Amino acid sequence: MPIRIPNALPAVQTLRNENIFVMTEQRAETQQIRPLKILLLNLMPKKIETETQLSRLLSNTPIQIELELCRVSSHESKNTPEEHMLAFYRPFAELRGGRYDGMIITGAPVEQMPFEQVDYWPELCDIMEWSKTHVHSTFHICWGAQAGLYYHFGIKKRDLPQKMFGVFPHRVEYRRSILFRGFDDEFMVPHSRHTTVWREDVEKLDSVRILASSDEAGLYACMTPLGRQIFIMGHSEYDWDTLQNEYLRDKTAGKPISVPKNYYPNDDDTQRPIVSWRAHANLLYSNWLNYIVYQNTPYEVESIGYRHTAEADSD
Repeated sequence: MPIRIPNALPAVQTLRNENIFVMTEQRAETQQIRPLKILLLNLMPKKIETETQLSRLLSNTPIQIELELCRVSSHESKNTPEEHMLAFYRPFAELRGGRYDGMIITGAPVEQMPFEQVDYWPELCDIMEWSKTHVHSTFHICWGAQAGLYYHFGIKKRDLPQKMFGVFPHRVEYRRSILFRGFDDEFMVPHSRHTTVWREDVEKLDSVRILASSDEAGLYACMTPLGRQIFIMGHSEYDWDTLQNEYLRDKTAGKPISVPKNYYPNDDDTQRPIVSWRAHANLLYSNWLNYIVYQNTPYEVESIGYRHTAEADSD
């Protein structure tokens, strides 16, 4: 099944060029199918790039997805044209009356700031609180995961001695996890961050289970029972050149930046990067949509938050 996104969204043409089936709003209205309603709170600076990356991953299932784009009102995007924001993004205040099968909260380039100093932190707290009663499963990414763990459980983020930058091997720790069903013994994930969450802090929580980690990159994935809240520390959605663009940007600006680890052949930045994470990225989002969202969300989306969902394999 395709992903249903606004007709004029730039991602439409990009995905079609990649032979990904995109359904426009007009065609979707003719089908008698209840799509999964997914809300994307996009806090990344390059919003068009991020919405395209996530649309690509969400489209790789047999489930029809209806994607809505959300923005915070307390922050003005400096890297995305205002006309794009006005055309495709709705402020949270206009969406808070709705209910959603799934929600994605992205990372943000504010990780070195205390949470309370982020200009949209109060609004984000409001959204995360709202998600507990209006969203079946919320998928937090990178800084969004750190923010979620801090807001919901008081887990602090910690400064790293140097930037975690590159593509790192990970392993699944909890083999019964449906989120990682079908994963190999080792899988690769891109990271680009200055902060982390300590494993021992999460291990103190009875309501959060650690699912996967990396010897070098640390804690990668954890979730609450039934997958109602999922926290992913890396950027499996990244394109092949996302780390390269960040690296060349900082290198050109004369900023201290190391070659991304395990990214270029022989760490030679004159060569094309090796993509080693794409297959597992698709599997991660497919598992989330199928096993945690589709299999357990109420058929009547209006009943999300009002009754218990079916018991899932989250022991």
